[in-house]
Amino acid sequence: MKIKKILIATVALGAMVALSACSGAGAGGGSTDGGKGGLIGVAMPTKSSERWINDGNSVKAGLEKAGYKVDLQYAEDDIPTQVSQLENMITKGAEALIIASIDGTTLTQVLQDAKDADIPVIAYDRLIRDSKNVDYYASFDNYKVGVQQANSVLNGLGLVDLDGKKKSDAPKGPFNIEMFAGSPDDNNATFFWNGAQDTLKPYIDDKTLVVKSGQTDFQQAATLRWDGEVAQSRMEDILTKSYSDGSKVNAVLSPYDGLSRGIISALTDAGYSTGEGWPVISGQDAELDSVKAINNGEQYATIFKDTRKLADVAISMAEALLKGDKPEVNNTKDYDNGKKVVPSYLLESQIVVKDNINDVLVKSGYWTEAEING
Repeated sequence: MKIKKILIATVALGAMVALSACSGAGAGGGSTDGGKGGLIGVAMPTKSSERWINDGNSVKAGLEKAGYKVDLQYAEDDIPTQVSQLENMITKGAEALIIASIDGTTLTQVLQDAKDADIPVIAYDRLIRDSKNVDYYASFDNYKVGVQQANSVLNGLGLVDLDGKKKSDAPKGPFNIEMFAGSPDDNNATFFWNGAQDTLKPYIDDKTLVVKSGQTDFQQAATLRWDGEVAQSRMEDILTKSYSDGSKVNAVLSPYDGLSRGIISALTDAGYSTGEGWPVISGQDAELDSVKAINNGEQYATIFKDTRKLADVAISMAEALLKGDKPEVNNTKDYDNGKKVVPSYLLESQIVVKDNINDVLVKSGYWTEAEING
């Protein structure tokens, strides 16, 4: 009888432990306190771009401040490396993944693995394509970024103000413009391009702007991996083939600061010098070297996307998901990844030119005067 009572008590205790374990389980192995103290994987594409270093640091710091452990990895623009990093995060028990993809079409299987492990996935700035296993997307209004890039070029030529309103005393032109696009494997590149082209088209149609090279198609203008050296080489080729008659480039649409710096090098090597006759060049990301270039007249403008705020949005999304809540979104129609429309939160961006560097970048604490002037 005593042995029987002991056995009954042991079974009962085992059942209580099992029930306790079940009641503590949450999404991706998280706990009922919203996964605090759990591991979150953060995958960034490369350290070769200043902005991705800043993004990674901001996301990691914010998550750690919120009480999470963070596995932050950079793949140096190598797709198999990023896939392997994500697989390792899943193996180590990550409760959520925040992914800035290199090529958003190559992660299908690893995202299925995440889904099978009940791990939510947040696409960070770059939409992950061709997978239904993307839960949310945090980014900027990328079509509007393209519009702003085009307006910055038009503003530099004296045609519009920074909001895109036509000036009554605008010059008639024609102005020679050349156009660059981002990496074809980055979904954002198409949004930037479309926004810019829709804005520039009326000026191209009425011959105010002339693309002397004839390269007006996205595939002709695309720059794989956003590589500045590739942009420099293409600009050199354009100058050789289309401007050897003595004509000059008046403007260059560039969708990223790293490309802009490559374009500037090509122009300088071809004999262009800053000052009168130097082309109007756009950009994006407010990288420090390009802000300095704007300050000294080499680059006309950049688009400032405050990645500190983007990090905050991604962190809030992860926290909401681990608590079993729905993250806040403000767009549920525009970001179709080929398998689903991914609910998104889009942030605003700003045009930065020399005259507003202080107001936009210094006062916000993004860069200091010492950094810009150093």
